[in-house]
Amino acid sequence: MWFKNIYVYRLTRPFEISPEQLGEHLEALCFAPCTNQQVVSSGWVPPLGPTSEAYTHAANGRIMLCLRRQEKVLPAAVVNEAVDEHIGAIEAAEHRKVSRKERDKVKDEVIFTLMPRAFARSSLHYAYIDAGAGLVVVNASSTKRAEELLDELREAIGSLPVIPLRPKGNPGQMMTSWLLAGTPPEGFGFGHECELRDPSEEGGIVRCKYQDLLSEEINNHLKAGMTATKLGLSWLGGIDCMIDDQLGIKRLKFDDLIEERADDLDAEGAAAQFDADFVLMTEELSGFFRDLLQAFGGEDLPEGMPAVGAATPVEANAAAEQVESDAPAVASEPASELEPEPLAPAERA
Repeated sequence: MWFKNIYVYRLTRPFEISPEQLGEHLEALCFAPCTNQQVVSSGWVPPLGPTSEAYTHAANGRIMLCLRRQEKVLPAAVVNEAVDEHIGAIEAAEHRKVSRKERDKVKDEVIFTLMPRAFARSSLHYAYIDAGAGLVVVNASSTKRAEELLDELREAIGSLPVIPLRPKGNPGQMMTSWLLAGTPPEGFGFGHECELRDPSEEGGIVRCKYQDLLSEEINNHLKAGMTATKLGLSWLGGIDCMIDDQLGIKRLKFDDLIEERADDLDAEGAAAQFDADFVLMTEELSGFFRDLLQAFGGEDLPEGMPAVGAATPVEANAAAEQVESDAPAVASEPASELEPEPLAPAERA
């Protein structure tokens, strides 16, 4: 369940659906396997696995959900072999060449025939909603997969106004400036991987792995005008990752100590362990998102939205009330006792 590739989205309106209500919406669009001629099928499943009946899992103010995607797999070599056999039979029987249009028609017929016997491959795609921070965090290998999950969620609940999380600074320019200066942003260290791209129309790409990112070779590429489009960073809180110029977070790896903390909780059963992992992972990611946005100059927020990690108005009021209730009572004193003593003539001067 630990996320490996992350796309973060900003909710532009408060998310006010309870975990129970959300679960009912998701269950109405639960997963069903592909039919004989269906190439792809997707639907919601319980995050805790097939033994659970709950379509959401809530903890610490965040809601985890899970989309299952199944697709039929027909190897291209199998399809092409069957098509060639059909084409060969037609040409031998009718003593003519088969046209391209007819070949395409034969291919469609072959796929239709083979589809019921195709292998089905499934994958699970997790996401969580942090209503307090106004974020939706999707674990996906690409923007396309993340958007597919959001589309399914939008269909389930009717509306999901989100935009990609946007920093104030230009990620590509800022990552380039960090490398040129040889100084990572506060709270981070450089990793050992980067991608440099020539901004010209037919420019080249340099991919470096297991390299000293402050080496003379990389510095020369940057001085020649290349820009950093991907950069490996190590967050001092215990997360290693690759950041791209669209603020996509790839190859996310949590420090062993973080995962060991979850193991040390001695959770009883798979459900309790899932809950412990979820709470710990989301808490770590909350601090990571805050520092990452700060490194890129802060978040470019829609008007009226709170910053990542900022208290919502409800939370702020609750905190203020708590401070007032915790403050020690001060006994009132007569005004005469609180008045300052008059200054001596020398002191008045």
